[in-house]
Amino acid sequence: MATDVILLQDVDDLGKMGDRVTVADGYARNYLFPRELGSKVTKKALQELEERKKALQQEHEERVAVAQSMAERINKESVTIPMEATEEDKLYGSLTPKHIANVLNEKGIEVESESIKLEEPIRELGVFTVPVKLHEEVEASLKVWVVKQ
Repeated sequence: MATDVILLQDVDDLGKMGDRVTVADGYARNYLFPRELGSKVTKKALQELEERKKALQQEHEERVAVAQSMAERINKESVTIPMEATEEDKLYGSLTPKHIANVLNEKGIEVESESIKLEEPIRELGVFTVPVKLHEEVEASLKVWVVKQ
C-alpha cells in the first residue's frame, strides 16, 4: 500500500520541504514520521506547513538583511597588513584568509576565515580586492593593502 505524505523537511532522493509525495506505508511509518520528516496529508498539516514556510522565509530575509548591512560596512573598509618581504617585494610566507579575518575581527567586524574567498594565498606586496562571502546571496569586496614591515 502507499501513503500520501507532506514533507516537513528536505529528504534526499525524495523531495523538498512542502512537496506532496506518495511513499510505501512502512517507509512513512518507520522512517519519515518518527524523524518528523513528513506528515500525513491533512488540513492541519497543510496549515502548519504554510506557517512554517512563512517563519523560515522571514528568518531567511532577516539573515540576508544582516549580511547586506555587514557587506556595506566591509565594502567601505580597507585594511593594511604589514608583512616581512624580500627586496623583490615577495613575502616571507603568505597572507591567508585567517590573517585577514583576524585583522577584521580586531576592527570589530566579525567574519569567519571560511568566508574570505582567496583563490590562493597572497605572496607579494600590493593592493588586493578580496571577496568576502557573507551569505549565499551576499558578497562583499574588501580592499587589502599588503605593505612592507
